[in-house]
Amino acid sequence: MLDSSCMNAQAGGAVGGAGGAVGGAGGAGGLELSVHVLTAGFWPTYAAADVRLPAALARHQDHFAKFYLAKHSGRRLHWQPTLGHCVLRAHFAQGNKELQVSLFQALVLLLFNDGDNLSFEDIRANTNIEAGELRRTLQSLACGKARVLAKSPRGREVADDDSFAFNADFTNKLEEQKATEERVFQDRQYQIDAAVVRVMKMRKTLSHNLLISELYNQLKFPVKPADLKKRIESLMDRDYMERDRDNPNQYNYVA
Repeated sequence: MLDSSCMNAQAGGAVGGAGGAVGGAGGAGGLELSVHVLTAGFWPTYAAADVRLPAALARHQDHFAKFYLAKHSGRRLHWQPTLGHCVLRAHFAQGNKELQVSLFQALVLLLFNDGDNLSFEDIRANTNIEAGELRRTLQSLACGKARVLAKSPRGREVADDDSFAFNADFTNKLEEQKATEERVFQDRQYQIDAAVVRVMKMRKTLSHNLLISELYNQLKFPVKPADLKKRIESLMDRDYMERDRDNPNQYNYVA
């Protein structure tokens, strides 16, 4: 259901030396690790969190630690999972989606590759995420607007006896809205093009301002001057019309 196609974690302060962006090595299975090494003295103190990582990510983390410490002797790496974030490729009934989530959210979601229905205690035992932090994480995944998990019983609060399942029918309303807007915009582009050609075919030659005025009279939906200008330029690129050589503010229809 979920592939850790790209996972990013942040490492807490390397003692001594200036911090910088360090790229970790990619590995098998499409998993990639990206690490930011932060100098401890320049960042706030974060509470320690000893979470349980998937074996593949733990191996990547160990490989990076060996690589970094071999190049910078005398330093220490303290991993900060609370700063980590991931990109997961999730497989839903209506298609694949990339989920940008925190490391805690990713650890929870990846458990559902091996189990369809997990209790709060199952998730806590397998991730070792602190109970309060785990409740907040599960609320964000099962009780918010984007419900990637389904909670039973339903409700805003997460209790110890709640159970969770992967929501294979998940859809993103914002994505659906954007797709609808794109289809509408594409349809309107065709309508604008047709209106421009119709006006220019009838008038043969027309100034920019008069053409824009004619288009506003013909088009039945709101449109910005910048959008009209783009469609006019597109039609000129396709040789439906041309700019007058003697008057750059005037267009001529190309028969």
